[in-house]
Amino acid sequence: MAEPNILLTRIDNRLIHGQVGVTWVNHLGANLILVANDQVAEDPVQQNLMDMVVPDTIQTRFFSIQKTIDIIHKASPRQKIFIVVKDPHDALKLVKGGVPIKKINIGNMHYEEGKKQIAPTVSVDEEDIKAFKELAKLGVELDLRRVPDEKGQNILDLIK
Repeated sequence: MAEPNILLTRIDNRLIHGQVGVTWVNHLGANLILVANDQVAEDPVQQNLMDMVVPDTIQTRFFSIQKTIDIIHKASPRQKIFIVVKDPHDALKLVKGGVPIKKINIGNMHYEEGKKQIAPTVSVDEEDIKAFKELAKLGVELDLRRVPDEKGQNILDLIK
């Protein structure tokens, strides 16, 4: 079975918004945005709101983490897939489940109580740091940047 054509995986707790639906999609040349998130997979209202941001030429799918793991290998080679997840824990579940993710873009993780800000749009706690370190051990490149033309940084350099 051929490996799915995953162009990039992005961690963004907003999931699909203008930056993802237009800027990143155009930069990558993606024709499919796959949101892997258990809550959104069950919420048609959120799905519809996210679909409004995406050009009509781009397909969207809203799958649970498990469904993504189960069917990603059935993707057509014509599908140029951009996966979006809410946090590093979901990304780690995908990788451990066999989704062939080689690079993760960390774009947005809002500050909340108990998290420390490590970049203008990224805040982490100890559990997030553990997940990032485990992803790195599994061979995943971790690139922190908001938009494609920004210079990326390895998140591990910021969380040591």
